[in-house]
Amino acid sequence: MIGGQALAAIARGRIGFNDLLMELLEAGPGSFLIVLITGLAAGTVFNIQVAAELSRQGAGATVGGLLALGMSREIAPLLTAMLLTGKVATAFAAQLGTMKVTEQIDAITMLRTDPVEYLVVPRVLAMVLMAPVQCLLFFGVAIWSGQVSSSLLYSIPPTVFWNSVRTWMEPDDLPSMLVKAVVFGLQIAVLSCGWGLTTSGGPKEVGTSTTGAVVMILVTVALMDVVLTQVLFG
Repeated sequence: MIGGQALAAIARGRIGFNDLLMELLEAGPGSFLIVLITGLAAGTVFNIQVAAELSRQGAGATVGGLLALGMSREIAPLLTAMLLTGKVATAFAAQLGTMKVTEQIDAITMLRTDPVEYLVVPRVLAMVLMAPVQCLLFFGVAIWSGQVSSSLLYSIPPTVFWNSVRTWMEPDDLPSMLVKAVVFGLQIAVLSCGWGLTTSGGPKEVGTSTTGAVVMILVTVALMDVVLTQVLFG
């Protein structure tokens, strides 16, 4: 219901742009570093595992293509969603949960302001806009680190690596990756805000709501990933 109200408000243009800018900074630049570091690690580790085996089989020229397919179709959107869940969703749930138990939400309602429009809409829109950007950053960094590691560790020339990437990737792989990222971003924002706004009790319950939001997001993102993979790549 909260997600539906937020999307309806966005469709009507009921957006507080000052609040949106703050949430964009939280979901975007505030999370770039963790995405950057994890992308570097993921691309290198994946490539070490794949390149070592393929080089032994005499198929080192396929390393770049396999890495690009694995990252674009599955690893980049899924790992980005996990990172944003830990970094952004916890902040959303804790902020709104604290506001709920300290009766700030009630005060907002008494001022005849819709708490969904005021608090949820900027967060949902920020996540929908920034999740694909973060995913694209993760993908680019992972592919670059994969190319560097394959050249340094397995003497695969950069031109061979990039030719393999271009040969293996389909034109719709990157758009499909971004579709996954947008859907995951919407799930993360709606579920974290929903758990935060429905917090009841005292300050102790804020932690319970935050934990519940993270668990629910991880489970539903994994299930949605199965559905989207079948629809987009099946």
